[in-house]
Amino acid sequence: MLQFAKFAATRAAMAIFTLLMVSFIVFSLMELVPGNCAERYLAFKNTQGSKISVEDIQAEEQRLGLDRPFIVRWGSWVGNVFFKGEFGDSCILRVNINQLLGEKIWISLGICFAALFFAYLIAIPVGIISATANSPIANNSLRIVSYLGLAMPNFLLALMIMLASTVWFGDSMTGLFSKEFRDAEWSFARVWDFLSRAWLPVFILGWSATAFAVQTVRALMADELGKLYVTAARARGIYGGKLWWRYPARHALGPIINSLGFDLNRVFNELPIVAVILVLTEMGSLLLEALARSNDQQLAGAIIFVLTASIVALNFLTDMALALIDPRVRRSVMGG
Repeated sequence: MLQFAKFAATRAAMAIFTLLMVSFIVFSLMELVPGNCAERYLAFKNTQGSKISVEDIQAEEQRLGLDRPFIVRWGSWVGNVFFKGEFGDSCILRVNINQLLGEKIWISLGICFAALFFAYLIAIPVGIISATANSPIANNSLRIVSYLGLAMPNFLLALMIMLASTVWFGDSMTGLFSKEFRDAEWSFARVWDFLSRAWLPVFILGWSATAFAVQTVRALMADELGKLYVTAARARGIYGGKLWWRYPARHALGPIINSLGFDLNRVFNELPIVAVILVLTEMGSLLLEALARSNDQQLAGAIIFVLTASIVALNFLTDMALALIDPRVRRSVMGG
């Protein structure tokens, strides 16, 4: 147990160090953008008809603390993020980023996690059955479907569903809420309205994730089936589902569990494009707006850091789960 505690402490320290490095990279990228926050904001005000002088820029830089050394500003920013959970104000919108993100963080992460759950709920049993079945028809059919999932872009699938829904039902299925619930307080009716619409981005994001996961599970399972311990289990009279689930499937799922953080990142990378098509008001569309339109690096940096922190936390949890579930990992960590 002491060895496992040391393992957990080591992984936690690595996670914190990773977040510190990510925060430094994100903050550095925000600083490397031409023009600091004061200059970009006052330039934006200038486009609205305000006359801006050099003195105005200098005063704004002092107000925002931009006249301090880089390392001091990074230390202040990362300290507020780690200990207070505060990301400061948006450079262009001049709104507190925590208030701006608000529920968007949880909605976005909820959609991504739901898409992953949907993907693996289908991929794990289907991939195992595909690897163990001897039916060429079933295997070829599954291969065609999975290749279609990998080849068809998510945005194209979204457009096809929107077109079909508009033609048949008169509703384009855009947005996460109906008009009457868009700005309402959370209630059972609003939750139900959200669920009645959130299934679409979950399905679209889970489409390619499912195809990728099926191929991965099938390949890992097929590799485990050819190993000596499976042959030994058969020699002891273990066959069928008991053999598959007790031995090769258990070992094949280890790399799948360990790759959940990578899969979460891949799903979120696809979210902004899907969000634009489906007119979703969540973190993915806000990131695209900050990067491509308003050039609001403070807001973009906050979103990227939140996503990275979610991936690091998920990787930490999967490491712990893997050490508890997989006997090989448990022995290497805890000894014996």
